Amino acid sequence: MGIFTWLESSQLASWVGISLWGYPISLTAHSIGMAIMVGIVAIIDLRVAGFFSSISLSSLRTALKFAWLGFIVNLISGFALFTVQASYFVGHTAFLVKVGAIVLAVINAVILQKMLTANSADWDGGLAIPSKAKKLAITSLLLWLIAVIAGRLIAYV
Repeated sequence: MGIFTWLESSQLASWVGISLWGYPISLTAHSIGMAIMVGIVAIIDLRVAGFFSSISLSSLRTALKFAWLGFIVNLISGFALFTVQASYFVGHTAFLVKVGAIVLAVINAVILQKMLTANSADWDGGLAIPSKAKKLAITSLLLWLIAVIAGRLIAYV
């Protein structure tokens, strides 16, 4: 637990936990990053799963850059929020579920992104989206839903 207590005594943790603006800025950035990441990924996942067929998958691939930007904002702001109570969070079930779901969702996103990069033009051209891609998309939706719900439960469980 040494590293976690060290994090709690860091300048970043003090800024987030004690200053007037640290926590609101970090939480707002976390919310915005999450909305960007999860929102864009949800649209792509729904499209791959078979909904919104009028939307071009090739055009959605461009939006993935913004999704990853949202993820980076979320990662940085989430780390800042984590530092305030690091030793508490590492043993918190909801936090661990959230982090686990995020790790799995990111791995899933990388695999699905590779499939999109290789096949989106074909899928837009009428080639059927394989069931593996559809399963990845549905899994992605479930993992991000779990991450968001577990993240919200941290304050209450």
